[in-house]
Amino acid sequence: MRETKQLIKNLLLIEWRERYALNGILLYVFSSIFTVSLSVKMLNIPTWNAVFWVLILFSSINAIAKSFIAESKGKMLYFHGLILPEKLILAKSIYSAILNLILSFVALFFYSTILGNPIQNMGFYAIILTLASIGFAFTFTMISAIAQKSGNGNLLMPILSFPIIIPFLLLLIKSSKKAMDGVDVSLIYTDLLLLVAMNILVAALAYILFPFLWKE
Repeated sequence: MRETKQLIKNLLLIEWRERYALNGILLYVFSSIFTVSLSVKMLNIPTWNAVFWVLILFSSINAIAKSFIAESKGKMLYFHGLILPEKLILAKSIYSAILNLILSFVALFFYSTILGNPIQNMGFYAIILTLASIGFAFTFTMISAIAQKSGNGNLLMPILSFPIIIPFLLLLIKSSKKAMDGVDVSLIYTDLLLLVAMNILVAALAYILFPFLWKE
């Protein structure tokens, strides 16, 4: 874990030094929210929720796609001789999760400020958003590694992502709608357990399958 922590620290330092990429994603989020606010003055609760998750989905793809796609072949070769593949995918995924969590809660703040905040159970909505950010991070990081091998990752990234992420997204919309309606907590627990189980499954598959991809 010491090597993994050091790699996460290095990735965060690189991100901080190259803040233009993070600033660009934040600008994308804010401009998308602003465009929605200009197009629609008032959203009902289901539409508010659905539009927010579509915004988070595309923001996550833009933020995490560069995990492997942006890496040069020389740097990947350097990583190949420096660290085990399991540690690399774990570090990249945790780094992506941290970045995605920041972006998601910043997006929620601006979105609820500009378009109003109809969420009745903010605590559970925040938990669902946290699980979504982690799930998106692990999923898109692994897909980024697959797309990077093709040599045309920017094109393949969305094509590979959507069939995998749609069931997860539908569950997020369903569970977050319950949190917005303020339903009894016991009715949300099952959805939370499903989200946790899907996150564990995705993380385990990435950890197991990435070494085979790494050998290629």
